[in-house]
Amino acid sequence: MATTRITVKHNGSIRVEGDFEIVDPEGKPFGLAGRTAISLCRCGHSATKPFCDGSHKVHGFTDPVTARDLPAPETKL
Repeated sequence: MATTRITVKHNGSIRVEGDFEIVDPEGKPFGLAGRTAISLCRCGHSATKPFCDGSHKVHGFTDPVTARDLPAPETKL
């Protein structure tokens, strides 16, 4: 079993639980104050991006989620 679980919620955020680190584009880590679970914004309206602040509920964000297989990666020559 993986040490990190990522759940994409219907009409909402991406929940990350377990052992993880979140870094900015330069590799500097966000201070998570010891949290082992956080939610990431998926709707684009959060005032605390990349973290979810519940704005998806106010803005009516809808995107149901169904697990599926990704196609095989293209072979690079």
